[in-house]
Amino acid sequence: MAKRRRKWDADVYQQYMSEGRGQGSGAEYKPWINIQDFASNGMVSRVKGQTTRRIHHLMSNYETSLFYLLDWSDDVLDIREQYPLSNLPEAIEIAEKAQIRYPFDPASGFPYVLTSDFCIETPDGVEMIAVKPSSELVKARVREKLEIERRYWVSQKIKWRIITEFEIDISKARNIEWLAQSRNLLDFGMDTELQNRCTDFVLLNYPKYSECLDKLFSETEQKYGLEAGMGMNVYKYLIYHKLIKTDIDIPINIMR
Repeated sequence: MAKRRRKWDADVYQQYMSEGRGQGSGAEYKPWINIQDFASNGMVSRVKGQTTRRIHHLMSNYETSLFYLLDWSDDVLDIREQYPLSNLPEAIEIAEKAQIRYPFDPASGFPYVLTSDFCIETPDGVEMIAVKPSSELVKARVREKLEIERRYWVSQKIKWRIITEFEIDISKARNIEWLAQSRNLLDFGMDTELQNRCTDFVLLNYPKYSECLDKLFSETEQKYGLEAGMGMNVYKYLIYHKLIKTDIDIPINIMR
């Protein structure tokens, strides 16, 4: 299904500003665009972040994959998606100087607010990222909008780069996504006391069961009266929170 075209005019712009979109940081940040602004096309995602402790609004499969990689990295301190080029007059002026047609709503004539897919904060500073399939980069209009974006952030003295599918480790991202399903054991009905007992047991016994994890899962479930499959969830929880080290650059094999 194609995305529904949003109404866009000065009133909607003021509404977004009053809602605090594109403002804040960490758990308080609100993306300029939410997935509710569009009819679903099967590629948008809402993902809870470990770094920010909030729900992230991701507009493509590649954005989602890159998000998992950023969220896993110890070097990423904050992730802000759908980050606006909020100074409209400056963005329009940049486009005019570059002789690029700035995008305006055809019905209202009001200028759109362009966004960068990610604004990330690291110990080295802030960086903007545009995520695009390589096939999109051959399109002249896509390149024009990216050039506005690039020049805008350069004028702000902020690093900007494009990431395509060739820079995204899909296998690693899928591993992290799979582990993230067990990020919160409360979701499986395990209270804090039971979590502590189970995680301590798995951590204590993991070294001797590392080559037969199915036995470790089964023993954990029997010892603490857990439903089938919960032993594996405890194990996934421990890897996700980096309490058990494993190589997530290759597909995780738990049937050893």
